[in-house]
Amino acid sequence: MLRRNKAAKEQWAGLHQALDRWLEERQELLVRYCQIASLPPYDKHWEQLPPAKEIRAFCEVLIDYVSAGHFELYDHILVEANAHNHSTEAFGQKIYPQIHTTTEVALDFHDTYAEVCDTDSLPSFTPDISKLGEALQTRLELEDQLIALLADQDVTERTAAGNEVIS
Repeated sequence: MLRRNKAAKEQWAGLHQALDRWLEERQELLVRYCQIASLPPYDKHWEQLPPAKEIRAFCEVLIDYVSAGHFELYDHILVEANAHNHSTEAFGQKIYPQIHTTTEVALDFHDTYAEVCDTDSLPSFTPDISKLGEALQTRLELEDQLIALLADQDVTERTAAGNEVIS
């Protein structure tokens, strides 16, 4: 997941300021996810489960990221792309339900763990963090497809204006 986000940041950096900020938030989310899930390069970071304060901090970043996508970026991407390619509406109708499914998983995780005070009483944490990881992976793939719509529109505009496009 971290490599996917790094590639996205490199590919689409500078396209839009809001997108750049959102990709930075996505990076923070993924780093924190890897930390609390004890994934490389943070494997064996915790002896048992992560401390409650780390889980709560992750939940804050998770909800901020999910909210930013839904309330700030997704509609903007589709509106911008739709202005140049009418087929994006169908694409948006296909992808939104899938993103919504990942949002539900993220919200369930947040609701379960955002107020956790003691990690001794978290028997479901490992399967829950695993389920969230799968949802995040799916979400990244879907978001990258949305970002590609915006990037394709930007490339088309630059090409039409006679500017050289470097791949």
